[in-house]
Amino acid sequence: MKGTYNRQLVFWSACLGMLLFGIGLITLGAVLPDLRIKHSLDAVQAGTLFSILPAGIIGGSLLFGPVCDRYGYRMLLPLSALLMFAGFEGLAFTDTVWILTLSVFLIGLGGGAINGATNAVVADISTNGKGADLSILGVFFGIGALGMPLLLSLLKETVTFETTVAGTGILTLGAAVLFIAVRFPEAKQAEGISMKQIGSLVRDATLLLIAFFLFFQSAFEGLINNWTTTYLIDRVAAPQEAALMGLSSYVAGMTVMRLLIGSVMRKLPERKLLFMSFAITLAALLIFSLSRTVLPAAAGLFILGAGLAAGFPTMLGLVGNRYPHLSGTAFSLVLVIALLGNILVNYSMGVVAENYGIKHLTTYTFTSLGLLVFMATVIFGRLKHNK
Repeated sequence: MKGTYNRQLVFWSACLGMLLFGIGLITLGAVLPDLRIKHSLDAVQAGTLFSILPAGIIGGSLLFGPVCDRYGYRMLLPLSALLMFAGFEGLAFTDTVWILTLSVFLIGLGGGAINGATNAVVADISTNGKGADLSILGVFFGIGALGMPLLLSLLKETVTFETTVAGTGILTLGAAVLFIAVRFPEAKQAEGISMKQIGSLVRDATLLLIAFFLFFQSAFEGLINNWTTTYLIDRVAAPQEAALMGLSSYVAGMTVMRLLIGSVMRKLPERKLLFMSFAITLAALLIFSLSRTVLPAAAGLFILGAGLAAGFPTMLGLVGNRYPHLSGTAFSLVLVIALLGNILVNYSMGVVAENYGIKHLTTYTFTSLGLLVFMATVIFGRLKHNK
């Protein structure tokens, strides 16, 4: 199978896909103020759009694995990019709320499938250092997530947000054409996936532990993405622009650390890397929670991004090593559970913030870190015992 495709071309194609996912995930939040004005959306309608996006991502995450294992990547990746293209163009040009809602769902659906498929294909083509290669892949998510708001802000005075979003759609259309042209690894389960194989995944206690590690990892990352700006405005008296810069520093910290993990720290054992990351995360949370001005809080967020950077690549690398012939379906299982963690924990944070105050963001984050340390200890203990 290795001789039938160009590894470097497949890898960089996957990086382009992850860039698109980063752009897609952040675009709704970046253009929501403009959408609210254009469509006269109230707070409830705006909130509905934010719930539609993760619903689409979960749908894409659930479907991509069995499809990739059964039919390969060459069909799924172009189709997913076309769904994102349709979503971006709908977001840009529609004057109808239901088409707007459908467009957001399509961006989530296509993006969720691309996220899962690009992670799975990089795991498939990486013989050594899967976690390191997945970290480099994650760098492109950060570039997309940082780049889209920056692009919108730079072009705000010269072009409409519709033009920028439509242009992003053209980029996804170009990616679809590229994905059609690239030769990807062949399907690993061309004869079909049996219920027995799926049952073996569900019964694998170590795989489920990894999935629930990512449940809390995703929840932790979501807490920072969704609640940091509110926390900084309320607790640190930061202006909105400064609060948004603080959030950007978190994404930048994660992006820089993933670049380091994929290069100079490439040969560091997974366990050592992850527990070093936990120590960095603890230091970052202490700085962030004790800060009462913007600059130290932003520094804490940059370090926090660096601390959280290793979680997903390391654990997905372990999944890829454990299930090389069923990687897509295994990735689907763990990513869907991870996304559910993001949604459920962040919903509960909303209830707590409404009733008891945003100060409890730090309670949630310290608790999440404690759970991650505990679960990682159990996971690596099981892996050592199984060896």
